[in-house]
Amino acid sequence: MRYWLVMPAAGVGRRFGDSMPKQYADLHGRTVMEWALAPFLADARCAAAVIVIATSDPYWPEVCHRLAKQGRVTTAGGGTERSHSVRNGLAALAGRASPEDWVLVHDAARPCLLARDLDRLVQQLEAHPVGGLLASPAADTLKRAEAGGEIAATVDRSALWRALTPQMFRYAALSEALDRAAGAGRTPTDEAQAIEWTGARPIVVEGSSTNIKITSADDLVIARALLDASRRAGGRSG
Repeated sequence: MRYWLVMPAAGVGRRFGDSMPKQYADLHGRTVMEWALAPFLADARCAAAVIVIATSDPYWPEVCHRLAKQGRVTTAGGGTERSHSVRNGLAALAGRASPEDWVLVHDAARPCLLARDLDRLVQQLEAHPVGGLLASPAADTLKRAEAGGEIAATVDRSALWRALTPQMFRYAALSEALDRAAGAGRTPTDEAQAIEWTGARPIVVEGSSTNIKITSADDLVIARALLDASRRAGGRSG
């Protein structure tokens, strides 16, 4: 079994509150992106990784130099939306990936993916006809509020999941789903939604809630602590 990795990293991270995009923030001497890549580059099943970057990205050359020895990392140009960037990454695999090959899409700002969660995703979906994604069960009480902030209802969380990455789908199916969404003028918030719009039903594979996405400086503090704890426990590749 082999898979290809597409990592959208063309965002500017406006919520991060820094001039540097969040994927390039320092995290224990590496960029967030390098931590996000590490479990895949340590996995023999990963045939190659396509990093989708902004065309004028001034930070990538330094990271690229450090990753050059891996020999499995290529790049593609980013799009205006995440879904466009993912599609560009898939296009960069044309002629290399076969229609039925698996593609994993992982956020460049998720540096705390555990190797065991990656294994669980691949093992549970390898024979699945559609694919799916890592997700964690909703743990907090959820409220639906009106425009003015008044609570309209407390939402039953028993069947709700928080979508994580990686998300894992067949090369041709994901390419077609994203093309259909773009052709209809629709912008999916993740790959699973694009697949859902075709009528297919992806599945969720439970992953750790520590697989956080860096959106603020506070998240970096949490990520540092999580990486320290994971390395001490032996659960982190890289």
